[in-house]
Amino acid sequence: MIANTGDDAEVYGAHVSPDPDLVTYWLADAIDERGYGIAGDSWQVMDAMAAAGHETWFRLGDRDLAMCLIRTELMAEGHSATAAHAAVVRAMGVDAAVLPATDQPVRTRVGARGTTFAFQEFMIVEGARGPIESVEFEGAEHAHPTEQVLQALRDAEMVVIGPSNPIASIAPILAVPAMREAVRAAPGPVVAVSPFVGGRVLKGPTLAFCKHAGIEPSAAGLLDAYEGLLDGIVADEPVAGVPTLQTDTLMDSPAARVRLAAETVDFARSLSS
Repeated sequence: MIANTGDDAEVYGAHVSPDPDLVTYWLADAIDERGYGIAGDSWQVMDAMAAAGHETWFRLGDRDLAMCLIRTELMAEGHSATAAHAAVVRAMGVDAAVLPATDQPVRTRVGARGTTFAFQEFMIVEGARGPIESVEFEGAEHAHPTEQVLQALRDAEMVVIGPSNPIASIAPILAVPAMREAVRAAPGPVVAVSPFVGGRVLKGPTLAFCKHAGIEPSAAGLLDAYEGLLDGIVADEPVAGVPTLQTDTLMDSPAARVRLAAETVDFARSLSS
């Protein structure tokens, strides 16, 4: 799994890496009902900090903070972000590799209402209030994919781009120099799952980000966003110009997620046969 690091932030002295952690918690079957964080977590650290008058707009549960501290300690010792997150993955009992896209810092900055915000500040403090005027991936031009990421792509039977925000979650990965070329050179087909369900976005500011980028909020718009990368697309609407699996893409239950994953894998395999 290759994960975006544009959302990373330094909070409470800890290096927080929301997207790699999110993937890890899902794989550990430990995701909170909110869709992020660890299920059943406690909040004693945040409560104590708030009681002491410390600002706690970025709330981390106690176990979640512990995982971030594991990462922070290893990075402070000189270990890469990849190695540090691997320790988090092991701590959560996950066997799969969850790979930060790069070990160099890449940070998403969002311009809105005449001010540029760090991504987490825009999302949490500002409530993702637009209109969005700019999106920048600070540091991307100096970054490069890790050898682990490049090897994963070289070995890939297929590459599946998940139904994430194409601008805020996927674009920071593709902004890393040589990443698009590595995805394009993967031996297996590249397939994207559309985040648009029934012609709309189910949660988050995906629509606002797409509007800023001039991307139509549809599977056809997704095809344009990933221009030159896709061998196929999975969507609940027809798409011209590329092989398409038209199916129900609403993942509102574990069974629905399993079904869509299986259909996507079968579809990708059919493209390489």
